[in-house]
Amino acid sequence: MKRVLLFTLCFLLLGIGNTFAQCAMCRSTLENNFSNGNPGVGAGINTGILYLLVMPYLAVIILGYFWLKSSRNAQQELSGRTSSR
Repeated sequence: MKRVLLFTLCFLLLGIGNTFAQCAMCRSTLENNFSNGNPGVGAGINTGILYLLVMPYLAVIILGYFWLKSSRNAQQELSGRTSSR
């Protein structure tokens, strides 16, 4: 269990450098806004990109946690029934 969490954490941390990259269309939009004197749009777009990146991973982690918790509870309940006989 701890190995899986450690592997996942390392995988996510190694991928952090790539999260600041942008697609060509986003980059051209940001360059146009920056040349017009509005650099604040770039921070908003970068935050939105990071938000969209994190949400699927967060959903999988939460679902995996609840699945693991229910699996362990079912296993403990099953072992409790067999030891009482």
